[in-house]
Amino acid sequence: MDRDYGMEIEGLKKEMEEIRGLLQAFERGRSGSAGSAKEADACRFVGDVEVVSGMHPDKELSKQMEELCQLAGERGVSGLINYMGVFASGGRQSCWIKKHMDVESQLLPLVENHMAEKVLRCIGNGDRLSILLAVLQKPRTVAELVTVCGLNSTGQAYHHMKPLLAADLLAEDDSDPARKGVYIVRPHKVQGIVMLLAGIADMVDETYTAGNWEGM
Repeated sequence: MDRDYGMEIEGLKKEMEEIRGLLQAFERGRSGSAGSAKEADACRFVGDVEVVSGMHPDKELSKQMEELCQLAGERGVSGLINYMGVFASGGRQSCWIKKHMDVESQLLPLVENHMAEKVLRCIGNGDRLSILLAVLQKPRTVAELVTVCGLNSTGQAYHHMKPLLAADLLAEDDSDPARKGVYIVRPHKVQGIVMLLAGIADMVDETYTAGNWEGM
């Protein structure tokens, strides 16, 4: 009996198509499972806090964010923040590191007890902010502040410096008797001023939305 090679080849082709279909279905199943696993991992919660992964191109920073989310969830708090910085200007330098600051117990109460309002009222004046900026840049005498900040007199300078001195943001430099009358920002207060400006930079950032800050 003669073999019909044509029919056999067609049969083999059909079988190969069926095998290919099964393999493709298997691969789709694997991909779907992997995708579900990744999705589940991306939406992992610890308590009420979602553990966010891959948030930053820097893998180390992303890892720190994951750990911070994990810790906040484990502690049952609404938020934790870490920050660090360095500011060197006018021959002086300040460095700071804050780790695991509790937003709920350490930051939000500053609004409730009106301390945030008092601080903003103290420095929330154009001339006082100009004085703070000038002294941040380098230690200054009152006469220098009058010139640099465009004030009318030393009396006006002292008027605006008084609340800043009372709040212990500014102080007379006592490192050397020869520097009497030269004012500095308290070294341990520099971070607060710089971080407040960092917060303002976030508020006015128009990457996602734009606010109208004119005429406030």
